[in-house]
Amino acid sequence: MKIHEFQARTILQNYNIPLANGFLASSVQDALKAFNKLNKKVVIKAQILSGGRGKAGGIKIADTEEEVIKYSELLLNSFIKGEKVNLLLIVECVSVQKEFYLGITVDREKKKIAVLLSKEGGVEIEETATKEPEKILKVYIDPILGIRKFHILRMCCFVTDDKTLRNCLFDIIESAYNAFIENNCTLLEINPLSLVEDGHLIALDSKMNIDDNGLDVLPKGIIEHNCIRLDDEYEASQAGLSYIKLDGDIGCIVNGAGLAMATMDMIKIAGGKPANFLDVGGSSNPQKIIKAFELLLRNENLKSILVNIFGGITRCDDVAKGLLKAIEIFKPNIPIVVRLIGTNFECAEKILNSEEIEVFTDLNSAIKKVVQ
Repeated sequence: MKIHEFQARTILQNYNIPLANGFLASSVQDALKAFNKLNKKVVIKAQILSGGRGKAGGIKIADTEEEVIKYSELLLNSFIKGEKVNLLLIVECVSVQKEFYLGITVDREKKKIAVLLSKEGGVEIEETATKEPEKILKVYIDPILGIRKFHILRMCCFVTDDKTLRNCLFDIIESAYNAFIENNCTLLEINPLSLVEDGHLIALDSKMNIDDNGLDVLPKGIIEHNCIRLDDEYEASQAGLSYIKLDGDIGCIVNGAGLAMATMDMIKIAGGKPANFLDVGGSSNPQKIIKAFELLLRNENLKSILVNIFGGITRCDDVAKGLLKAIEIFKPNIPIVVRLIGTNFECAEKILNSEEIEVFTDLNSAIKKVVQ
């Protein structure tokens, strides 16, 4: 599960990682109060889960109250990279002397924790890796043995000869690694990790992804504070669904991960673009179909929906009942194409035909129809 920057800051604060002073704002009035408390130039940052918000116009610098009002009104309730902006983070603007990148992730192939440190921060790490790979050091940590002082010292020496800076960096790397492990992270990025004019290092921006199986250890308030509502993938997992949003316009509701991937491939081959991966799993609960429709219909780009069920444990008649209930609740104004085959198919066909919903048994025909 992804969490917002303001939530990542809460976790980093618990590990004494230095941060720029800041306040959360849900209104223009809150933003003004934050500006007056900080009493200096501020950075206004839209809180969304997608990366690249700066390039998308989600970060603004304000010198005056008038600019704070202007940018807050511009950002609040706007959509950036498909996400609605409900919250702003107002932080003090600091003078940066040098920027570094610190990232921690899981290398599944090596079965180790990978800690990345770069002499160049403030840009995407992929860009540095492509253009100047010599500026990145990657250190692999055995998760059982944990990080050792010689690991951290090696990284500190890689980026600077300044002993004072090394000491600051040492503490931050150690704390960041502890935060990563103790909060069940799959990713922790501090970018940029900035050297400011007083000689201190500050985490100016941060990103954290948490393993869904480890959410119970997070500080109180992280989960409750509207994070789940915005992270549809986590919400889906809580309902027993596997869901990943994509950038297409054909919604997919399928049972079985293999069939779901094959369905997406066939849509692509037929000239369409799948809007999501969604596996309702093997149970026969109509509520799952209703929840699947709820998730899909949040996507404003959706032009049609394909329901593709190969009934085994999942009974086609239960899917049909869930489908009719979802249509009754959400009243979708886009075409829905249904392909069913397998357990209790005849019963499901009667249920849907009674409501004048055509049922396909041939997948190719259903896909041709939904793409049209």
